[in-house]
Amino acid sequence: MPEAVDAVEMQAALSRLRRTSGLPVVFGGLLSDARHARIAELNGAQTSALRGLVISAGSGLGGKAIALSRPCAVTDYPASRHISHEYDAAVAAEGLRSVVAAPVVVRRAVRGVLYGALRTPVTLGDRTFDAVVAAARDVEQSLAVRDSARQLLAAGRERVSDPDAVPGAWEDVREAHRDLRALVPKVVDPALRDELLEVCGRLASASGAKESTAREVRLAPREVDVVACVAAGATNAAAAERLGLRPETVKGYLRSAMRKLGAHTRLEAVVAARRAGLLP
Repeated sequence: MPEAVDAVEMQAALSRLRRTSGLPVVFGGLLSDARHARIAELNGAQTSALRGLVISAGSGLGGKAIALSRPCAVTDYPASRHISHEYDAAVAAEGLRSVVAAPVVVRRAVRGVLYGALRTPVTLGDRTFDAVVAAARDVEQSLAVRDSARQLLAAGRERVSDPDAVPGAWEDVREAHRDLRALVPKVVDPALRDELLEVCGRLASASGAKESTAREVRLAPREVDVVACVAAGATNAAAAERLGLRPETVKGYLRSAMRKLGAHTRLEAVVAARRAGLLP
């Protein structure tokens, strides 16, 4: 599963990079250990010469970027005196000349490397350089979200198992539910997103508090997110910051949720949502 998710994140970033920068060739891969990255994703390549290439820290342009943990570029790859040339055959087969490599760094650890290249030896402008770096940042953010999701999934499953076994654990359940729901819209991979939602559902129903006589209430996902934030005591502004929404949008979702729940106050909305099994 993690490898499949990694591929989705890298593919999405490379596709956006090529579209926004106009670079004819973009490629990259994640580290298999502390010193080696495997080029697994290519966009715009005319040959398969780069696919599967293992880049060692310190070797070539990408290896230099990995070792230094910062972006590096060359105007003419074959003639550059600032890099080693272990990968010249693959680079020449693809006809690459001007190349930039940016490391993917998550919590100070290099996790991969992303490249953009031209088939002519020209100096890359700041705009192109910045686009490659921004694409690497996109992958970093996605991997950080994936890591957080995995940690929260593990914690959420523990909370679901027996929340009454530990005094005060219901607050942990509710916190895990809020955190998971806030992550869902940020996750690119649909399988991981479905897994997050499945655990959210299990957390919401863990108390068995849904009243058999209660009318069926259906809230939109964002309405549930907002009510979950309200349950934690968040203001509209705080909920907006947490969910990446505008305060006015949060207010609209809350108003709609309250109407569906038959609530007249924020507290009534939280109580009704818990009775309906929408919140833990």
